[in-house]
Amino acid sequence: MRKLLTLLTLCITISISTLAQKGSGKVSGQVIDGNTKTIEAATITLLRAKDSSVAKISAANKTGNFVFENVNEGKYLVSITAVGHTKGFSEVFEITPSHTNITLKTIELVPLAKNLTGVTVSAKKPLIEQKIDRMIVNVDASITNVGTSALEVLEKSPGVSIDKDGNISLKGKQGVQIYIDGRPSYLSGPDLANYLRNLSSNQLDQIEIMTNPPAKYDAAGNAGIINIKTKKTKQLGYSGSISSTWSQGRYPKVSESFNFNYRKNKLNLFTTLGYNYRKNWQDLDIQRKFIEHSTKEIKSHYDQESRIKDEGQSYNAKVGFDYFANKKTTFGAVFTGYFNPGLFSNQSDVLISDANHFLLSRTLAKTSNDREWKNFSTNVNFRHLLDTTGQEITADLDYLTYRTTNSQYLVNAYYDPNGIPTDKADTLLGSLPQDINIYSAKVDYTLPLKKGAKFEAGVKTSYVETDNNAIYDSVNYGIRVRDNGRSNHFIYKENVNAAYVNYSRALSKKWFGQFGLRLENTNATGDQVTTGQKFDRHYTQLFPTAFIQYKASDKNSFVLNYGRRIQRPNYQDLNPFILFLDKYTFEQGNPNLQPQFAHNIEFTHSYKGFVNTTLNYTRTTDIINEVLEQNTDRNETYVKKDNIAKQRQYGISVSASGPVKKWWTPNLWTNLYNNQFEGIINGDYVKTGATTLQANLQNQFKLGKTLSAELSGYFNSGGVQGVFRIKSFGMVNMGLSKQVFKGKGTFRLTGRDVFRTQKIKGDIKYSNIDASFQQRRDSRQVALGFTYRFAKGKMNTNQKRKTGGANEEQSRIKTGE
Repeated sequence: MRKLLTLLTLCITISISTLAQKGSGKVSGQVIDGNTKTIEAATITLLRAKDSSVAKISAANKTGNFVFENVNEGKYLVSITAVGHTKGFSEVFEITPSHTNITLKTIELVPLAKNLTGVTVSAKKPLIEQKIDRMIVNVDASITNVGTSALEVLEKSPGVSIDKDGNISLKGKQGVQIYIDGRPSYLSGPDLANYLRNLSSNQLDQIEIMTNPPAKYDAAGNAGIINIKTKKTKQLGYSGSISSTWSQGRYPKVSESFNFNYRKNKLNLFTTLGYNYRKNWQDLDIQRKFIEHSTKEIKSHYDQESRIKDEGQSYNAKVGFDYFANKKTTFGAVFTGYFNPGLFSNQSDVLISDANHFLLSRTLAKTSNDREWKNFSTNVNFRHLLDTTGQEITADLDYLTYRTTNSQYLVNAYYDPNGIPTDKADTLLGSLPQDINIYSAKVDYTLPLKKGAKFEAGVKTSYVETDNNAIYDSVNYGIRVRDNGRSNHFIYKENVNAAYVNYSRALSKKWFGQFGLRLENTNATGDQVTTGQKFDRHYTQLFPTAFIQYKASDKNSFVLNYGRRIQRPNYQDLNPFILFLDKYTFEQGNPNLQPQFAHNIEFTHSYKGFVNTTLNYTRTTDIINEVLEQNTDRNETYVKKDNIAKQRQYGISVSASGPVKKWWTPNLWTNLYNNQFEGIINGDYVKTGATTLQANLQNQFKLGKTLSAELSGYFNSGGVQGVFRIKSFGMVNMGLSKQVFKGKGTFRLTGRDVFRTQKIKGDIKYSNIDASFQQRRDSRQVALGFTYRFAKGKMNTNQKRKTGGANEEQSRIKTGE
């Protein structure tokens, strides 16, 4: 590890020494329209041929002529955009020491109609795109995404798994950071799942999956980062869309959205409005054996059947603007609001039997949570181009606030085996407010260098404060009495300061390298006001990243990458107080939790960009995992988090996509991996492992000019998630899509989980713990959706809107429910 850090530091040092170098090449040309007339003020962009990244930007003069000077050696092409014309490109050319002056052939742009009123300009995107550092899922490319939620879109994305509690894992590894438009969700656990369930797929554009993000991104996320990008248009003039979907499972669901963008002169305005109504059901059955630790004899059996309903609405809005002060400077701001009222109810039937399954008692429990989520966030951003080579500086300021109220009502009634009440029913009332405030600021600098090299650097600081004040009252003979034994007030504050450098360049004609180093300093304090317990911790860590690409030929290329990642504990998991879940189950935080660290290595081969094969290896230390502790005499179970073990994973994934016939395009992704989990739990040595196969297949069929279909599905053979062993599961989806109104409208009819195979089963067995569960939910649904698109103006391909700088903090919020 020390050798690797030394090598990375040396590479970055050597690379920085080239910052002062300048290119000597010159590129000139002329642009005309289809009538051989010159085009005035066309935007000319010099692109690097290997990845289409921007090298320089210029504008044509009144005669349509343009020139780029001080161009570094390398292969390039030129793209040209002009109002009222289609986009044009030059041929690829190369600047060498012996060939420094390039004169391009005259480029002709095809005129468009005077405006695009009533015309929808759209390009069919592939479902899956594979980039050097990420996989991109285009949401609208899948017909069966209509009427679903963001969580359901993630669930059918390659490599992504969702467990029974809504926790997200990537390629068999937990600890995924979820971003929304490049900014963190600032949520985790049940609250993140609730947010994603109420975010309609109608509002989504892309899912970016990064297993080894570059140094520019926060180091948080043991398994990597998933960035959910919402829809944004790039239209000169105005453009937008209206969508509405009705879904029917056991209960109905409705999602509606409105997107609008207006661009004129120096000002760009945009907004997104959404409404979502969902009612879901879930059946959760749990069986536990209470075992004497010393003798390993079974003392009793615990069987629980829970019937859960969750009904909620969500209203969300985003409003923002970009102001192009001049060709080099852009200011922007985005304001986002989210309101989610909902009602969660659960009826549980708990049977406790002796070792011979002779019924001893029965408990009927009813729980309801009347909740409201309120969120407001704002981002102010700035971008300034320092010169024509692409040197730029950007800055972001973010503020986010969450306000949550949760009124809990829980009643337990106790009976003997004959159904006769044995004790007075107890009633517990809870008020569980949570306030979260997050502040973030960052600055990034980019400097293009000679021969296509690039240097990047940046700094970031964030501050998070969470205030959880859970107040419980018991009801005794109709009188409400404060229950100080269960009430809990916890305040957590955290400051993370970070800085990074990143350097990339072509090492030769076939080799390309990218090296980064990120430093993060963490300062955290926790105050359990109720009990007086406090903690204060500070630590600083380095996170190196490296990407090496070798292009063996036009058909074959190889990429080797490495990254070190961190997963900090969720805020609420540090709260040492005991949270009352039900009569027999409790959850307790752990103020001694330390962050977990992972080393990720991947080696990828790409053949014609059609087949991609990746070998991966991950080693995680101080892994944070749920631990169960049981009180056998009282049939009680305590759930808590601890740094209990290390985990090793190795695997191979293969993806292939492309047309087989003109009317048939399949997309296949498979992942075979082995997880091994090893550590000390409750004083006992535990070692468990399993090999898992994941497969995702999507078939798209072109049935006519305006009619298409999809047949898709995924399969998981089962495996281990920490100490839990999960059995196989999967689902099959199908859908039809019909374009109407000359392409401006689209109807989509889909069926999801048509064979109702999305049933999750698992067990956990170690030490004196022996438990299993089965989960079924409202996964089989039929949906009918309609989208109408409108536009007047011209597509603007040069617009660049900022997404914000608050990254990892948002993904770690976890409120008690």
